[in-house]
Amino acid sequence: MTVDAHPIADLPNPADYGFTVVDRYELPEELRTLVAQVRELVDAVAHTEADPDELAEANRIVKELTGRLNTRRRPVGAMVRQTWDGGRIDYNTIANAVSGPANPMAPLQNLRVEGDGLYGEVTLDSFYEGPPGFVHGGWVAALLDQVLGEATAVFGRVCLTGNLTVDYRRPTPLNTPLVVSSRITGVERRKVFVSGEIRCNGEVTAEGRAIMVQLETPPA
Repeated sequence: MTVDAHPIADLPNPADYGFTVVDRYELPEELRTLVAQVRELVDAVAHTEADPDELAEANRIVKELTGRLNTRRRPVGAMVRQTWDGGRIDYNTIANAVSGPANPMAPLQNLRVEGDGLYGEVTLDSFYEGPPGFVHGGWVAALLDQVLGEATAVFGRVCLTGNLTVDYRRPTPLNTPLVVSSRITGVERRKVFVSGEIRCNGEVTAEGRAIMVQLETPPA
């Protein structure tokens, strides 16, 4: 098994296969602001003790706004293109549940390449709660799955998760800065081996290991 994190090829452009593709940096600032505001709204809804009349009025307003926004929609599966430091291009679904820039519940928005790996910071609020005061284990696994998969894409491999193992070392706290990281540890034919961690105050709260399977890209 070899260890090779260097790019092996440019990723194919999803637009060549019929997908809608937009550049991450061309998304309007108003959309980014709206995404952040809706994230705050979700947290407010989960914890409000407003009276029924106020809840009914809020429901009316949200329903009206939902209708207005639904008059023009991107197709499901729309992709966003991102150019990383060094010129590498990566593609992701714009509504990805973990890192999609247009998804209000996607917490991981600032991944960056450092050396042969990926790093990012995230603070998870009560929307991601499992046990009282701690992140739901499913979201811990989702964060790791995303950052592990992104490591393969950034370095030129189109992969899907074949196997994911998560070791929960200690509870991951809410409302506390976390650092996520990942790297390619080996390649064996179509299998790409990756590992990663979530850290809080320098301590590992969860570790992930995955086997990613490279896909064969059909002719455009």
